[in-house]
Amino acid sequence: MSNYSKAIDDIASVCGANSTWSAINPESAARMRIQNRFQTGLDIAKYTAKIMREDMAAYDADSAQYTQSLGCWHGFVGQQKLIAIKKHLQTTSKRYLYLSGWMVAALRSEFGPLPDQSMHEKTAVSSLIEELYTFLRQADARELDLLFTDLDAARAAGDKAKEAEILDKVNNFETHVVPIIADIDAGFGNAEATYLLAKQMIEAGACCIQIENQVSDEKQCGHQDGKVTVPHADFLAKINAVRYAFLELGVDDGVIVARTDSLGAGLTKQIAVTNEPGDLGDQYNAFLDGEYVNSADDIDNGDVVIKANGKLLKPARLASGLFQFKKGTGIDRVVLDCITSLQNGADLLWIETEKPHVGQIAEMVNRIREVVPDAKLVYNNSPSFNWTLNFRQQVFDAWSEEGKDVSAYDRANLMSEEYDATELALAADERIRTFQADAAREAGIFHHLITLPTYHTTALSTDNLAKGYFAEEGMLAYVKGVQRQEIRQTIACVKHQNMAGSDIGDNHKEYFAGEAALKAGGKDNTMNQF
Repeated sequence: MSNYSKAIDDIASVCGANSTWSAINPESAARMRIQNRFQTGLDIAKYTAKIMREDMAAYDADSAQYTQSLGCWHGFVGQQKLIAIKKHLQTTSKRYLYLSGWMVAALRSEFGPLPDQSMHEKTAVSSLIEELYTFLRQADARELDLLFTDLDAARAAGDKAKEAEILDKVNNFETHVVPIIADIDAGFGNAEATYLLAKQMIEAGACCIQIENQVSDEKQCGHQDGKVTVPHADFLAKINAVRYAFLELGVDDGVIVARTDSLGAGLTKQIAVTNEPGDLGDQYNAFLDGEYVNSADDIDNGDVVIKANGKLLKPARLASGLFQFKKGTGIDRVVLDCITSLQNGADLLWIETEKPHVGQIAEMVNRIREVVPDAKLVYNNSPSFNWTLNFRQQVFDAWSEEGKDVSAYDRANLMSEEYDATELALAADERIRTFQADAAREAGIFHHLITLPTYHTTALSTDNLAKGYFAEEGMLAYVKGVQRQEIRQTIACVKHQNMAGSDIGDNHKEYFAGEAALKAGGKDNTMNQF
């Protein structure tokens, strides 16, 4: 929120004290100041951390007050998302941005497309945060510039009521700048490396950093095989490193999301250090698969043996040198991971699951909440899930348990288009529609995100355009499928020159050079066709 007249008065006072600044128009300078509310990334991090903390408290009071985000891989994508939210929903409240490490690897690395294995340049993460906020700040400047243009027109027309209406909009302007939940993967190295990158991310504007309990040099996408976790002490050291980074930079209420991949991770790189029975290291080691030995004769060359439960245990070790967890221990390990993280500095949890199932998530969260009652999750509504098939099968199974006749459906083939208009498919779609509200209410999910939706939307829209443009439709494919839709749906970037800042630049030229300014947006500007 700004006070337009006070901003003008403040700058007029400064200019009035400098006799050589007579060419400076205080109102023009005030407009530029209002259009650039956030001076640094740290200003953004402090502002958005406060928002996120308030949203967390609101959720604790009412689970219907959950938050959402979409992953964005470019500043323009994030900008257009927030512009759309303001246009259609009138407020950005409880809507965030998500920065996906998967998309940074796939789309932002100088090596070219990479898998989600922390092989990309780690500075690409902080660079994308800075880029996203640059575009969001430009969205502020553009919208305010349009208001200032309307204000000048109202004054020129002598319309006092319109002038007052526009001034109210300026003074109550809602910024496009919202919290970013930023993925730091497994920390890109040791705890010191994690601290250094966390600092860069916070300085770029991140108020919330998500870190996972996989090993840095063996990190895998959460929805692929071969995941390897680390002992709790190693992970907690990195949580501490992120907290130190927040505190050093004065973002005292910065948010840390502790992600556990233990549900799908069956391996560990190392045996945890333990000093006494029942400590964290001992609890971690208790999940190791292996066999108890009675003498040295049971030990082969190179075997590792530890003491567990008062006996000698030879952990199962793979040819890779990795150790294996017992089958069926994933949920127990997740619960221990989450409780431990919350008791040691994390604010929110992320449990990576293999399917979107409210009951499965609730089972784990309810156990966690027995120890930490206000435990809350950030949940990945992942494109790696086949949502249609998963929910059709959930409905099929529920109907079967209820004794409802499902003989008309082939459970293994429920993805088939032939089922799209059936009662089962419609019931499944309704469950998908309400999944976020249901999971927020029943499974402790504070924040719902989709990690890489704009990766898929870019591919889909490009495919649709190319299919027609390079075939018989020719230019009609673009006009009918893109430009006409932009006009009909009042998509702001149909006036692409304005979106890129041309009108802001014209106004600045007038501020700087007065009537001598050479403007681009005159009568011969083709943007006037829209």
